[in-house]
Amino acid sequence: MAGPPPDGLREQTRQQLLQSVGGWSGTVITAIPPIVFVIANSLGGLREAILTAVGSGLLIAVYRLIRRQSLQQVLMGLVSVGLAAAIAARTGQARGFFLLGIAGSILYAAVFAVSLLVRRPLVGVLWEFLDPTPLAAGATWRRVPSLYRAYVYSTVAAFAMFAARGAVQATLFQHNRTGLLAVARLAMGYPLYALVVAYTFWVIRRARQPLLAAAEAAEASEATEQPAPAEPAAGPALEAEPPVRSELGADRGPDRRLSLRKGDEK
Repeated sequence: MAGPPPDGLREQTRQQLLQSVGGWSGTVITAIPPIVFVIANSLGGLREAILTAVGSGLLIAVYRLIRRQSLQQVLMGLVSVGLAAAIAARTGQARGFFLLGIAGSILYAAVFAVSLLVRRPLVGVLWEFLDPTPLAAGATWRRVPSLYRAYVYSTVAAFAMFAARGAVQATLFQHNRTGLLAVARLAMGYPLYALVVAYTFWVIRRARQPLLAAAEAAEASEATEQPAPAEPAAGPALEAEPPVRSELGADRGPDRRLSLRKGDEK
């Protein structure tokens, strides 16, 4: 069984996930090219819409570089706009600009669905990789019923989000409702994502809290049961040597000398 991933790899993955989300500002910026595309298409036509969308994508890339955002975020935004514009130009239809986003939502929904079918809920796999739950030796999160259910529920919520995006936008695509496609992409973007993330954190933290408390209690118990270090045994006391008494009756210590005068010797 493989051990936990190194802290450096875990932190790098966490940062990449946070950067890919982007927050409210990232969602608003991402929604600019589709909205510009729809407006330009209604005013000037498909060619003008494609040029305007690509131009807005380039301006957004420059804006992100000035704000020192990650190069990965800049390239992903620019490539997605370029591919959407290329699909619209290839199909000759304005609705083709949204085809890439629809396909992405359907693909994500399929990935989450497969993870549920193989009993490896994707949210649980990612969460345990980034922040492993402290469990007993030999135990896994899939064998803890409460924790496994929480990961299943959160994975189902993510699957429902992507499936709803794909279904709604695919329906609008079939009916050639280009304007509503842009509205649906914005409305079903970050607001729906924030709702799913809030539910995911709530259900998972609720399941993990007893496990974290038990782990902390076990650590505290082990710390109190450890014996105190033994003090070194004291050696036998050294007795002072008695002073040496000379034959003449004078005490002779270590710093006292016996002086003999001439004539005392017989």
